[in-house]
Amino acid sequence: MIIDKNKPKDEEGNKCRRILAGPLAAIAILFALPSLAEQQNNDVPSLKGKHIGITVAGTEHYWDLKAYQGQIDEVKRLGGTPIALDGGRKDAQQIAQIQTLIAQKPDAIIETLGTASVLEPWLKRIRAANIPLFTVDTASPSSINVTTSDNFYIGEQLALKLVNDLHGEGNILVFNGFYGVPVVAMRYDQLRAVLKWYPKINIIQPELRDVIPNTVQDAYGQIGQLLNKYPKGSVQAIWAGWDVPQIGATQAVDAAGRTEIKTYAVDGSPDVVSLVKDPKSSAAAVIAQQPYLIGKTAVQSVARYLAGDRSLPPATYVPAILVTKENAAEVQKTLGQSDGK
Repeated sequence: MIIDKNKPKDEEGNKCRRILAGPLAAIAILFALPSLAEQQNNDVPSLKGKHIGITVAGTEHYWDLKAYQGQIDEVKRLGGTPIALDGGRKDAQQIAQIQTLIAQKPDAIIETLGTASVLEPWLKRIRAANIPLFTVDTASPSSINVTTSDNFYIGEQLALKLVNDLHGEGNILVFNGFYGVPVVAMRYDQLRAVLKWYPKINIIQPELRDVIPNTVQDAYGQIGQLLNKYPKGSVQAIWAGWDVPQIGATQAVDAAGRTEIKTYAVDGSPDVVSLVKDPKSSAAAVIAQQPYLIGKTAVQSVARYLAGDRSLPPATYVPAILVTKENAAEVQKTLGQSDGK
């Protein structure tokens, strides 16, 4: 960002924008969604006769499954044939699937999620085989285009919401078990960047390690133990880079009657949006992504590329929504969700 030092009140303007960022950003993005969805269906080339490889790290999480379904459905809608493979949250299995796809030489491959350092050598092999590579939520120099939410913005907005709710002071527990996943790392780094300017907010050490599988149960157990260790008034919030650990953390906080603690996370699974909507729940906010639309948009980028369009940007961002107690019911309508569904 370039700042014009000749603007006399710029600092005050920035301060106002920060204070208003949470609720206004949520409203602005919310109203942007219908027009974006309409644009997605316009002028998309056919995939008739094309075979599109689809490999995903896993599908047990709502976000992962919806992004995967969005890709498969859109390939079919555009007349193509999806070759869809689920890695089952096992790096070795997903790598084996990538090898299989390379051998089949599809017209393009879309890879979703996974540990970047493990995947990158294999993503390079896809390009070396002259197969166009597109990614979803995987930042990679080998990818022609990644379709994702703007996770820098997501991380900032979630952190600002937390800071404002805590009035700039307090102790927080942070789940940081998947820093190797680029989008989670972006969100965590933005949390740290915001907290740098709020020195009265302290991350309790050591940071927590969320796990897969049994994420909810593990988070519940970890938070339950820490609530016994830290008495009332010594913890004000819990942050997670995705929303499955938020479920377990919220359940543990609510079961202990620790109403002074609020939880925050990213993704917007229906059960988490329902928790945020519940006025009695400690879930204060979640940033809801649109995984089905993300998957669909990735396929549309593939279709344009295969039709000869070489003007695609390196990243395509699909809007996300800051969900709070105040707007959760409206967001459910916008996303086509109901409580827990």
